[in-house]
Amino acid sequence: MTAVADASANPAPLGLMGFGMTTVLLNLHNAGLYPIDGMILGMGIFYGGVAQVIAGIMEWRKGNTFAATAFTSYGMFWLTLVAILVLPKANLGVAAPDHLTAMPAFLAMWGVFTAVMFIGTLRISVALQVVFGSLTVLFFLLALGDALESVTITRIAGFEGLFCGASAIYAGLAQVLNEVYRRPLCPLGAVGTAH
Repeated sequence: MTAVADASANPAPLGLMGFGMTTVLLNLHNAGLYPIDGMILGMGIFYGGVAQVIAGIMEWRKGNTFAATAFTSYGMFWLTLVAILVLPKANLGVAAPDHLTAMPAFLAMWGVFTAVMFIGTLRISVALQVVFGSLTVLFFLLALGDALESVTITRIAGFEGLFCGASAIYAGLAQVLNEVYRRPLCPLGAVGTAH
């Protein structure tokens, strides 16, 4: 028998950065600092969407079910969110989702998915627990803000989302720096492994 060593790079930093940076930029909007624009939509398609799907496929190849599911799913979340925002304006006869029912349902389902994924992080690292825990809160706050048409709740969600995105950026860049320096320069709080 011949053993083949996996010499491919760690795709997790790419996925975490795609998620984190896009989340920060969208939540600057949710916090009321600027309107939805082409910058947010472009980040949602390419870095939040395509880059995360690529990272998910790379994680699948490495046999990491948790990361493959997370990155591919959240990549598709970003692509879906952009489609939800753009399709109604494309004169294709596609109605915008109702913000009192459809968007809260969409966001709440992502909250449920993220809450279950959070349980998986309890075997991986404290850094991912913070990312997935804060993301769970973010989805439910956004769903509640839409359901109640509350600008205040949505703004609170925006600031909470800034924390969530920043925590993902930290987790991604920490992995890059730890690998470059070949020592735990930036702590991630590893607690076990999941595949």
